[in-house]
Amino acid sequence: MTSTPPPSSLDPGIAARLKRSADGLLPAIAQQYDTGEVLMLGWMDDEALHRTLTTGRCTYWSRSRQEYWVKGDTSGHVQHVRSVALDCDADTLLVKVDQVGAACHTGDRTCFDADVLLPDTGSGAPAADQ
Repeated sequence: MTSTPPPSSLDPGIAARLKRSADGLLPAIAQQYDTGEVLMLGWMDDEALHRTLTTGRCTYWSRSRQEYWVKGDTSGHVQHVRSVALDCDADTLLVKVDQVGAACHTGDRTCFDADVLLPDTGSGAPAADQ
């Protein structure tokens, strides 16, 4: 990616509102629409967002491969888009999806299953206060 995003078919009114990183990307949080479960974080530029909004499937920009990828095209673990929202600072997307299969490339349900730094205590108080 360059600091100048490539031409896109994204609605100019939406594009004008986005606050992108220096490389033209926005973080996109994928969340299961009915449970609120946070599934993964990916990156979108204007074209990936346009494709996501118009196809109903999540399209991301791979920073390592420098190419677009549609979630599930190779794994079968598809994300069907239910809604897309821009946060209050216009620098992060929340994509509510209906996840089919695992969201993480490791095969886990979410990308946040394997390395819990502070477990949920269930009490609402920080673990150190227990």
